[in-house]
Amino acid sequence: MKFILKILKDFPAYLWNGWGALASIFLFIACWDLGAQVYGELVLPSPLKTFSTLYEMLQTEKVWAEIIITTKRAFFGFLMSAVIGSVLGLIAGLFATASMMSRPIVTILMGMPPIAWIVLAMIWFGMSDNTIIFTIVVASFPLVFVGALQGTRTIEDDLKEMCDSFHLPPKMKLTNLYFPHIFSYIFPAWVSALGMSWKIVVMAELLASNNGVGAMLANARAQLDTPTALALVVVMIGTLMLIEYVVLEPIKREVELWRD
Repeated sequence: MKFILKILKDFPAYLWNGWGALASIFLFIACWDLGAQVYGELVLPSPLKTFSTLYEMLQTEKVWAEIIITTKRAFFGFLMSAVIGSVLGLIAGLFATASMMSRPIVTILMGMPPIAWIVLAMIWFGMSDNTIIFTIVVASFPLVFVGALQGTRTIEDDLKEMCDSFHLPPKMKLTNLYFPHIFSYIFPAWVSALGMSWKIVVMAELLASNNGVGAMLANARAQLDTPTALALVVVMIGTLMLIEYVVLEPIKREVELWRD
């Protein structure tokens, strides 16, 4: 509870420290507007047109329902890949044989294009949520697995010997040595997996679902409705940034205070 209260208390500071990120976003929007003036509204609608379309879309309950469906799928797939990848990566990191045996499998999984997994999942599971979630898990799992594996394998033996020489209790070893080191590897892997989940869920919905943001993108493509398509892209990017910078980043800053 104290940890959560501290995050809420320091939240304005986190926002202030993110001014550089906000500046880059405004610069991107300025370049976007310039591109709209060069190529025209049909090819690249202006930010004003896109955000006005988004505002109109968000006035309807149907759009919110589709966004919630996509968010649930992405979050559930990410959660599964994070848990499975973290557990198996930590276990593989403890044993050199398991680490060596897992390397070619992870290479295969990471080298497989997500679109190929979607096609296979459509054959195996049909046009269902299982297709989308399976694709998210199999595409995101290797990222988390490698992060957990590297975090476990790279703990320095000198630090372990120092802890043993001072006869530190197991709990203190866990909280002061193992957890901070492993977390510094596994947290970026979680963030990468989260981004991958959001990319995959839209792609899978576009090909293998009749609902969700991906299905709405497919309809916009069929109708050549570029403003709606861009508005949906803004929805997905905004949701991802909200989760990463409002939820995950404050947690990361608090847990990694030991670096300072």
